[in-house]
Amino acid sequence: MEQQEKAILVGVHKQLDHHFEYEMEELQNLAEAIGIETAGIVTQNVERIHAGTYVGTGKVDEIKGLFEALDADLVIFNDELSPSQIRNLEAALECEVMDRTMLILAIFSRRAKTREAKMQVELAQHQYMLPRLVGLRASLSRQGGGTGGGFKNRGAGETKLELDRRKIEEQISRIKRELETVKGQRDTQRKRRQKQGLPVVSLVGYTNAGKSTIMNQLMRETGREEDKQVFEKDMLFATLETSVRQVKLEDQKEFLLTDTVGFVSKLPTHLIKAFRSTLEEARDADLLLHVVDVSNEEYRYMMDITSKTLEQIGVEDVPTLYVFNKSDLAGREYPTYKDDQLWISAKEGVGISELVDQIKQRIFTDYQTVNLVIPFDQGDIVSYLNANANVLETEYEETGTRLKVEVSSKDAARLAQFQS
Repeated sequence: MEQQEKAILVGVHKQLDHHFEYEMEELQNLAEAIGIETAGIVTQNVERIHAGTYVGTGKVDEIKGLFEALDADLVIFNDELSPSQIRNLEAALECEVMDRTMLILAIFSRRAKTREAKMQVELAQHQYMLPRLVGLRASLSRQGGGTGGGFKNRGAGETKLELDRRKIEEQISRIKRELETVKGQRDTQRKRRQKQGLPVVSLVGYTNAGKSTIMNQLMRETGREEDKQVFEKDMLFATLETSVRQVKLEDQKEFLLTDTVGFVSKLPTHLIKAFRSTLEEARDADLLLHVVDVSNEEYRYMMDITSKTLEQIGVEDVPTLYVFNKSDLAGREYPTYKDDQLWISAKEGVGISELVDQIKQRIFTDYQTVNLVIPFDQGDIVSYLNANANVLETEYEETGTRLKVEVSSKDAARLAQFQS
């Protein structure tokens, strides 16, 4: 079994940062997500960040002493460090230094499965690296070697940071071109889906809030086969790829359900930009299901981070249903609904039928009940309605088949000549 690396975590508590303790706890979880054990934690209360070394010189000495005493392997800082800060810290501490951004990039690099996700992560890594070429030693090779995955397909000589500026800029241009092609394909698929006229419901929320579990439960609730299930696991960033599933309800109504990458505090800007086209699935949705882990004391902060990240990618004015998941762990009464807020437990499958009802109420508002008489020689229309609409009553008359049916306004307009 591979020996786990040990790290000293370092954070600076600025006066107005009310979520500092949670951010440090999250940093620990992020490190754990790529197999790094927390050996010790060092914090400092300051009014402003030290320009040269992020923490004061006295703290640098304290970190070095703790690093040596605990036989740690690296030091991880809770903010994005400047190139000069990394350079100065690695020189002073004589060890590998990572910042929060590098840690998140390494996790994304490991989790990426599809070609698109891998390219998106690689682009973010290169953009992060570009201004930091001088002085970044082992810390960036981590993303290509044992822990990450960004450079592992290149020769060992190339993974060294002799990758000069021009070479990295060429890589960035190439990946951007390839991602534009993928974006074009994604846009085409989106237009095709829009042409189908199916409403789109998009799951958004903080990482590990339970979006994939909810997606899988919705698929089970609507009787979809098991092979349509998406990967779910109790870990940060379990899902990076956007999953799209077509959901058909008992009353024949259909919608598309999409699952997006989860958010986290201080999500690197490069990463948001790189994943923009994937996240834009949410921008074109008819309804957002904002999934919240209500068992976490910081859930309101998580909601705030999610909302701000959505704003960054232009997701605005989309109707939203707040789904407070893990209510069983929060000791909250569930399933309950009030003011666009639904309390459920996805793991237990409790509240899923209520969630389906809430979705239906919001995305099928243009449906209407009509009475039709379809001539017997146009039985194909009756077959279409039985397969694709909610047929409430069927009677046979001299002139044809009388149906009382719930249809979309689009179908109602097409069938206007048969209305009675």
